[in-house]
Amino acid sequence: MHETQKKYRRRAAAWLAAVFCFSFSISPAWGVEETRTLIPLGKAVGIKLFADGVLIVDTSDLQCGGDTVSPAEDCGLKEGDLILTANGEKIQSTEHMQSILQENGEDTMVLAVQRGSRRMEVSVQPVRCDDGTCRLGAWIRDSMAGIGMLTYYDPATGNYGALGHGITDVDTAKLMPLASGSIIETTVKAVRKGAQGSPGELKGDFSVQRDVGALQANTEGGVFGTVTDAAFVEESRALPVASRREIHTGPATILSTVSGNETREYAVEITRLYGGDQPTRNMLIRVTDPELLRITGGIVQGMSGSPIIQDGKLIGAVTHVLVNSPDTGYGIFIENMLEAAS
Repeated sequence: MHETQKKYRRRAAAWLAAVFCFSFSISPAWGVEETRTLIPLGKAVGIKLFADGVLIVDTSDLQCGGDTVSPAEDCGLKEGDLILTANGEKIQSTEHMQSILQENGEDTMVLAVQRGSRRMEVSVQPVRCDDGTCRLGAWIRDSMAGIGMLTYYDPATGNYGALGHGITDVDTAKLMPLASGSIIETTVKAVRKGAQGSPGELKGDFSVQRDVGALQANTEGGVFGTVTDAAFVEESRALPVASRREIHTGPATILSTVSGNETREYAVEITRLYGGDQPTRNMLIRVTDPELLRITGGIVQGMSGSPIIQDGKLIGAVTHVLVNSPDTGYGIFIENMLEAAS
Protein backbone atom coordinates (compact mmCIF):
# COMPACT_ATOMS: atom_id res chain seq x y z
CA MET A 1 0.00 0.00 0.00
CA HIS A 2 1.19 3.51 -0.63
CA GLU A 3 2.87 5.13 2.40
CA THR A 4 2.75 8.94 2.41
CA GLN A 5 5.45 9.21 5.07
CA LYS A 6 8.28 7.99 2.89
CA LYS A 7 9.25 8.65 -0.69
CA TYR A 8 9.06 5.52 -2.80
CA ARG A 9 12.46 4.44 -4.06
CA ARG A 10 12.22 2.41 -7.21
CA ARG A 11 15.09 0.07 -7.88
CA ALA A 12 15.10 -1.05 -11.49
CA ALA A 13 15.31 -4.82 -11.84
CA ALA A 14 17.69 -4.82 -14.79
CA TRP A 15 21.03 -6.45 -15.49
CA LEU A 16 24.06 -4.17 -15.60
CA ALA A 17 25.04 -5.52 -18.98
CA ALA A 18 21.68 -6.39 -20.49
CA VAL A 19 17.99 -5.83 -19.95
CA PHE A 20 14.94 -7.90 -20.75
CA CYS A 21 13.26 -6.87 -23.96
CA PHE A 22 9.81 -6.82 -22.34
CA SER A 23 8.60 -3.19 -22.09
CA PHE A 24 7.03 -4.05 -18.89
CA SER A 25 -0.77 -22.56 -20.52
CA ILE A 26 0.79 -24.98 -19.01
CA SER A 27 0.99 -27.11 -22.09
CA PRO A 28 1.15 -30.89 -22.16
CA ALA A 29 4.66 -32.15 -21.48
CA TRP A 30 6.71 -32.52 -24.60
CA GLY A 31 10.24 -32.89 -25.85
CA VAL A 32 11.54 -31.43 -29.06
CA GLU A 33 11.25 -33.91 -31.92
CA GLU A 34 12.38 -33.64 -35.49
CA THR A 35 8.80 -33.85 -36.76
CA ARG A 36 7.30 -31.21 -34.51
CA THR A 37 6.21 -27.97 -36.18
CA LEU A 38 5.03 -24.62 -34.79
CA ILE A 39 3.91 -21.37 -36.39
CA PRO A 40 6.40 -18.56 -35.68
CA LEU A 41 4.55 -15.31 -35.04
CA GLY A 42 6.40 -12.17 -33.94
CA LYS A 43 3.06 -10.45 -33.27
CA ALA A 44 3.02 -7.67 -30.70
CA VAL A 45 0.65 -8.21 -27.78
CA GLY A 46 -0.13 -6.49 -24.53
CA ILE A 47 0.35 -8.75 -21.52
CA LYS A 48 -1.58 -8.33 -18.28
CA LEU A 49 -0.61 -10.33 -15.19
CA PHE A 50 -2.36 -10.40 -11.83
CA ALA A 51 -0.47 -11.77 -8.84
CA ASP A 52 -1.71 -14.53 -6.53
CA GLY A 53 -1.96 -12.16 -3.57
CA VAL A 54 0.07 -8.96 -3.14
CA LEU A 55 3.84 -8.72 -3.44
CA ILE A 56 5.88 -6.67 -0.97
CA VAL A 57 8.24 -4.50 -3.00
CA ASP A 58 9.60 -2.41 -0.11
CA THR A 59 9.15 -1.70 3.58
CA SER A 60 9.21 1.74 5.17
CA ASP A 61 9.14 3.66 8.44
CA LEU A 62 5.98 5.44 9.53
CA GLN A 63 5.74 8.64 11.54
CA CYS A 64 2.82 8.20 13.89
CA GLY A 65 2.20 10.39 16.92
CA GLY A 66 5.80 11.52 16.98
CA ASP A 67 7.13 7.95 16.93
CA THR A 68 8.97 6.18 14.09
CA VAL A 69 7.60 2.67 13.63
CA SER A 70 7.50 -0.09 11.01
CA PRO A 71 5.13 -2.95 11.82
CA ALA A 72 6.11 -4.81 8.63
CA GLU A 73 9.80 -4.82 9.52
CA ASP A 74 9.11 -5.57 13.20
CA CYS A 75 7.20 -8.77 12.36
CA GLY A 76 9.87 -9.93 9.89
CA LEU A 77 8.19 -9.17 6.56
CA LYS A 78 10.70 -8.70 3.72
CA GLU A 79 10.90 -7.40 0.19
CA GLY A 80 9.79 -10.19 -2.14
CA ASP A 81 7.32 -11.76 0.30
CA LEU A 82 3.90 -12.57 -1.13
CA ILE A 83 0.95 -11.93 1.19
CA LEU A 84 -1.68 -14.56 0.39
CA THR A 85 -4.29 -14.08 3.11
CA ALA A 86 -5.06 -11.70 5.97
CA ASN A 87 -6.96 -13.14 8.95
CA GLY A 88 -7.83 -16.09 6.75
CA GLU A 89 -9.27 -14.00 3.91
CA LYS A 90 -7.65 -14.41 0.49
CA ILE A 91 -6.15 -11.16 -0.81
CA GLN A 92 -7.55 -10.16 -4.19
CA SER A 93 -5.78 -6.85 -4.84
CA THR A 94 -3.92 -3.96 -3.22
CA GLU A 95 -7.26 -2.20 -2.70
CA HIS A 96 -8.66 -5.32 -1.05
CA MET A 97 -5.68 -5.48 1.29
CA GLN A 98 -6.16 -1.82 2.22
CA SER A 99 -9.85 -2.43 2.90
CA ILE A 100 -9.12 -5.38 5.20
CA LEU A 101 -6.51 -3.34 7.00
CA GLN A 102 -8.91 -0.46 7.70
CA GLU A 103 -11.63 -2.83 8.88
CA ASN A 104 -9.18 -4.61 11.17
CA GLY A 105 -7.92 -1.41 12.78
CA GLU A 106 -5.08 -1.72 15.28
CA ASP A 107 -5.82 -5.32 16.25
CA THR A 108 -3.16 -7.93 15.60
CA MET A 109 -3.52 -9.53 12.16
CA VAL A 110 -2.38 -12.96 11.01
CA LEU A 111 -0.90 -12.97 7.50
CA ALA A 112 -0.20 -16.07 5.40
CA VAL A 113 3.00 -15.33 3.50
CA GLN A 114 4.87 -17.12 0.70
CA ARG A 115 8.64 -16.62 0.81
CA GLY A 116 10.27 -18.52 -2.02
CA SER A 117 9.14 -22.15 -1.63
CA ARG A 118 8.30 -21.65 2.05
CA ARG A 119 4.84 -20.77 3.33
CA MET A 120 4.50 -19.30 6.80
CA GLU A 121 2.26 -17.23 9.06
CA VAL A 122 3.25 -13.97 10.73
CA SER A 123 1.43 -11.83 13.25
CA VAL A 124 1.55 -8.07 12.77
CA GLN A 125 -0.05 -5.18 14.61
CA PRO A 126 -0.95 -2.25 12.35
CA VAL A 127 -0.57 1.31 13.60
CA ARG A 128 -3.01 4.17 13.19
CA CYS A 129 -1.25 7.13 11.65
CA ASP A 130 -1.95 10.83 12.05
CA ASP A 131 -4.34 10.87 9.08
CA GLY A 132 -6.50 8.19 10.74
CA THR A 133 -5.54 5.30 8.45
CA CYS A 134 -4.09 2.01 9.69
CA ARG A 135 -0.86 0.93 8.04
CA LEU A 136 1.84 -1.70 8.03
CA GLY A 137 4.73 0.21 6.50
CA ALA A 138 4.88 -1.95 3.35
CA TRP A 139 4.67 -1.10 -0.35
CA ILE A 140 2.72 -3.74 -2.25
CA ARG A 141 1.90 -4.56 -5.88
CA ASP A 142 -0.74 -6.85 -7.36
CA SER A 143 -0.34 -6.61 -11.15
CA MET A 144 1.86 -5.71 -14.09
CA ALA A 145 1.29 -4.91 -17.76
CA GLY A 146 3.55 -4.43 -20.75
CA ILE A 147 4.19 -5.21 -24.39
CA GLY A 148 6.05 -8.14 -25.94
CA MET A 149 5.98 -10.57 -28.86
CA LEU A 150 4.20 -13.87 -29.34
CA THR A 151 6.90 -16.36 -30.27
CA TYR A 152 4.90 -19.31 -31.55
CA TYR A 153 1.43 -20.76 -31.91
CA ASP A 154 0.65 -24.48 -31.93
CA PRO A 155 -2.43 -25.02 -34.12
CA ALA A 156 -2.78 -28.57 -32.83
CA THR A 157 -3.39 -27.44 -29.24
CA GLY A 158 -4.18 -23.72 -29.44
CA ASN A 159 -1.25 -23.00 -27.12
CA TYR A 160 1.16 -20.09 -27.50
CA GLY A 161 4.52 -19.07 -26.06
CA ALA A 162 5.78 -15.50 -25.67
CA LEU A 163 8.66 -13.32 -24.41
CA GLY A 164 11.29 -16.06 -23.96
CA HIS A 165 11.74 -14.95 -20.34
CA GLY A 166 9.51 -14.47 -17.34
CA ILE A 167 7.78 -11.31 -16.15
CA THR A 168 9.62 -10.05 -13.07
CA ASP A 169 8.75 -7.34 -10.60
CA VAL A 170 10.76 -4.20 -11.37
CA ASP A 171 11.68 -3.66 -7.72
CA THR A 172 12.43 -7.16 -6.42
CA ALA A 173 13.61 -8.82 -9.69
CA LYS A 174 11.51 -11.86 -8.72
CA LEU A 175 9.08 -13.67 -10.99
CA MET A 176 5.59 -12.29 -10.47
CA PRO A 177 3.47 -15.10 -8.99
CA LEU A 178 0.61 -15.65 -11.40
CA ALA A 179 -3.04 -15.86 -10.40
CA SER A 180 -4.51 -14.88 -13.77
CA GLY A 181 -3.69 -12.89 -16.86
CA SER A 182 -4.32 -12.38 -20.53
CA ILE A 183 -2.81 -11.28 -23.81
CA ILE A 184 -4.40 -8.35 -25.61
CA GLU A 185 -4.49 -7.20 -29.21
CA THR A 186 -1.96 -4.39 -29.53
CA THR A 187 -0.89 -1.78 -32.06
CA VAL A 188 2.68 -0.46 -31.92
CA LYS A 189 2.27 3.33 -31.90
CA ALA A 190 5.81 4.59 -31.40
CA VAL A 191 9.43 3.53 -31.06
CA ARG A 192 12.06 5.04 -28.81
CA LYS A 193 15.24 4.19 -30.67
CA GLY A 194 17.99 2.44 -28.74
CA ALA A 195 21.37 4.10 -28.20
CA GLN A 196 24.53 3.18 -26.33
CA GLY A 197 23.75 3.20 -22.62
CA SER A 198 20.02 3.71 -23.20
CA PRO A 199 17.89 0.78 -24.36
CA GLY A 200 15.05 1.70 -26.67
CA GLU A 201 11.40 0.76 -26.30
CA LEU A 202 8.28 -0.07 -28.28
CA LYS A 203 5.17 1.75 -27.15
CA GLY A 204 1.87 0.03 -27.75
CA ASP A 205 -1.78 0.92 -27.49
CA PHE A 206 -3.73 -1.91 -25.91
CA SER A 207 -5.86 -0.23 -23.28
CA VAL A 208 -9.11 -0.56 -25.26
CA GLN A 209 -8.26 -3.57 -27.40
CA ARG A 210 -9.70 -7.06 -27.02
CA ASP A 211 -8.32 -10.00 -25.04
CA VAL A 212 -7.14 -12.69 -27.45
CA GLY A 213 -5.72 -15.29 -25.08
CA ALA A 214 -5.40 -16.52 -21.52
CA LEU A 215 -2.12 -16.35 -19.62
CA GLN A 216 -1.57 -19.56 -17.69
CA ALA A 217 2.12 -19.76 -16.76
CA ASN A 218 4.89 -17.27 -15.99
CA THR A 219 8.27 -19.01 -16.01
CA GLU A 220 11.94 -18.17 -16.41
CA GLY A 221 11.74 -19.43 -19.99
CA GLY A 222 8.70 -17.44 -21.08
CA VAL A 223 4.98 -16.92 -20.57
CA PHE A 224 2.51 -19.44 -21.91
CA GLY A 225 -1.20 -19.88 -22.40
CA THR A 226 -3.99 -20.56 -24.84
CA VAL A 227 -5.24 -18.41 -27.70
CA THR A 228 -8.97 -17.79 -27.18
CA ASP A 229 -9.59 -15.72 -30.31
CA ALA A 230 -8.48 -17.84 -33.25
CA ALA A 231 -9.05 -14.95 -35.66
CA PHE A 232 -6.14 -13.11 -34.06
CA VAL A 233 -3.61 -15.74 -35.15
CA GLU A 234 -3.21 -15.83 -38.89
CA GLU A 235 -2.65 -19.30 -40.21
CA SER A 236 0.81 -18.89 -41.69
CA ARG A 237 3.32 -21.59 -42.52
CA ALA A 238 4.43 -23.84 -39.67
CA LEU A 239 8.16 -24.52 -39.38
CA PRO A 240 10.06 -27.45 -37.91
CA VAL A 241 11.45 -26.93 -34.41
CA ALA A 242 15.26 -27.07 -34.30
CA SER A 243 17.18 -28.98 -31.67
CA ARG A 244 20.03 -27.07 -30.03
CA ARG A 245 22.60 -29.18 -31.88
CA GLU A 246 21.23 -27.86 -35.20
CA ILE A 247 21.75 -24.21 -34.28
CA HIS A 248 25.00 -22.61 -35.47
CA THR A 249 26.65 -19.24 -35.81
CA GLY A 250 25.89 -17.34 -39.00
CA PRO A 251 22.94 -15.67 -40.73
CA ALA A 252 19.41 -15.93 -39.36
CA THR A 253 16.23 -13.85 -39.29
CA ILE A 254 13.76 -12.64 -36.69
CA LEU A 255 10.05 -11.89 -37.00
CA SER A 256 8.88 -8.78 -35.17
CA THR A 257 6.24 -6.04 -35.18
CA VAL A 258 7.82 -2.61 -34.71
CA SER A 259 5.18 -0.47 -36.43
CA GLY A 260 1.40 -0.73 -36.34
CA ASN A 261 0.28 -4.33 -36.77
CA GLU A 262 2.72 -5.29 -39.53
CA THR A 263 4.96 -8.26 -38.75
CA ARG A 264 8.14 -8.34 -40.84
CA GLU A 265 11.23 -10.48 -41.17
CA TYR A 266 14.60 -8.89 -40.42
CA ALA A 267 18.16 -10.13 -40.91
CA VAL A 268 20.37 -10.92 -37.92
CA GLU A 269 23.65 -12.73 -37.32
CA ILE A 270 24.16 -15.34 -34.61
CA THR A 271 27.66 -14.54 -33.38
CA ARG A 272 28.06 -16.89 -30.44
CA LEU A 273 26.42 -19.93 -28.81
CA TYR A 274 26.55 -20.43 -25.05
CA GLY A 275 24.90 -23.80 -24.56
CA GLY A 276 21.69 -24.58 -22.76
CA ASP A 277 22.64 -23.99 -19.13
CA GLN A 278 21.60 -20.30 -19.01
CA PRO A 279 17.80 -20.16 -19.07
CA THR A 280 17.42 -17.13 -21.34
CA ARG A 281 20.91 -16.43 -22.75
CA ASN A 282 21.74 -19.28 -25.06
CA MET A 283 22.95 -17.30 -28.06
CA LEU A 284 24.29 -13.87 -28.91
CA ILE A 285 22.64 -12.19 -31.89
CA ARG A 286 23.43 -9.01 -33.78
CA VAL A 287 20.96 -7.12 -35.94
CA THR A 288 22.29 -6.58 -39.47
CA ASP A 289 19.09 -5.50 -41.21
CA PRO A 290 19.43 -1.84 -42.33
CA GLU A 291 15.70 -1.15 -42.03
CA LEU A 292 15.41 -2.46 -38.48
CA LEU A 293 18.55 -0.57 -37.46
CA ARG A 294 17.04 2.59 -38.91
CA ILE A 295 13.75 2.19 -37.05
CA THR A 296 14.86 0.83 -33.67
CA GLY A 297 18.66 0.96 -33.55
CA GLY A 298 18.64 -2.82 -33.15
CA ILE A 299 16.87 -4.64 -30.31
CA VAL A 300 14.59 -2.65 -28.01
CA GLN A 301 12.37 -3.39 -25.04
CA GLY A 302 9.10 -4.79 -26.31
CA MET A 303 10.80 -7.11 -28.81
CA SER A 304 11.12 -9.95 -26.31
CA GLY A 305 9.77 -13.13 -27.83
CA SER A 306 10.53 -12.25 -31.46
CA PRO A 307 11.07 -15.70 -33.03
CA ILE A 308 14.49 -16.50 -34.49
CA ILE A 309 14.59 -18.57 -37.69
CA GLN A 310 17.61 -20.27 -39.23
CA ASP A 311 17.82 -22.77 -42.12
CA GLY A 312 14.03 -22.87 -42.37
CA LYS A 313 13.57 -23.88 -38.72
CA LEU A 314 12.37 -22.14 -35.57
CA ILE A 315 15.42 -22.02 -33.31
CA GLY A 316 14.55 -19.61 -30.49
CA ALA A 317 13.42 -16.15 -29.40
CA VAL A 318 14.97 -12.78 -28.60
CA THR A 319 15.19 -12.11 -24.84
CA HIS A 320 17.58 -9.24 -23.99
CA VAL A 321 19.38 -6.26 -25.45
CA LEU A 322 22.92 -5.26 -24.47
CA VAL A 323 22.63 -1.81 -22.92
CA ASN A 324 25.95 -0.59 -24.32
CA SER A 325 25.45 -2.21 -27.73
CA PRO A 326 21.81 -1.85 -28.81
CA ASP A 327 22.30 -3.75 -32.07
CA THR A 328 23.21 -6.85 -30.05
CA GLY A 329 21.24 -9.05 -27.67
CA TYR A 330 20.60 -12.54 -26.36
CA GLY A 331 18.23 -15.28 -27.41
CA ILE A 332 16.83 -18.43 -25.82
CA PHE A 333 16.90 -21.83 -27.55
CA ILE A 334 13.40 -22.94 -28.55
CA GLU A 335 14.10 -26.24 -26.78
CA ASN A 336 14.55 -24.40 -23.49
CA MET A 337 11.42 -22.38 -24.07
CA LEU A 338 9.33 -25.47 -24.78
CA GLU A 339 10.75 -27.24 -21.74
CA ALA A 340 9.65 -24.27 -19.62
CA ALA A 341 6.13 -24.63 -21.07
CA SER A 342 5.84 -28.30 -20.12
